[in-house]
Amino acid sequence: MAEQDERRLVFRDYVDAVGLHGMAGAEAAGLQASEWYALSRITLADGLTSGELAARTGLTTGATTRLIDRLERAGYVRRVADPADRRKVVVEAVPGALAGVEEAVAPARRRIAEVLAEYTDEQRDLLFGYFARAAPAFREATEEIRAATHERKGR
Repeated sequence: MAEQDERRLVFRDYVDAVGLHGMAGAEAAGLQASEWYALSRITLADGLTSGELAARTGLTTGATTRLIDRLERAGYVRRVADPADRRKVVVEAVPGALAGVEEAVAPARRRIAEVLAEYTDEQRDLLFGYFARAAPAFREATEEIRAATHERKGR
């Protein structure tokens, strides 16, 4: 039981550190946490429609539009016609505009690269397998939290 408690504390410390890093990175880049997350989703997907971004962030369509407006005014994203369907608009990252974000996350990338270098290739495969499975699990848990919050608030 003591080992299980210790593991739970280690995991909680890890999750808290990742969350704290995300908040610090957003602040360093002059972004709110939701803007930081949205910009990451847009960049990873190489562009998203407003509806896709709303679905991935859990924001309403109105809140997503305002978030995109803020990112656009800050010079991080732009709206472009979808090459596959000119009726749609895709939000994409502005090339070169992410230099501040890259600078903000550089210390973590460097330090985590040092940590990962201590593991064998097989161990890194295991870790990245965990990351690939844990990220969707965290997003699903986030949706559960939001649903329960909305239910409590009577929405």
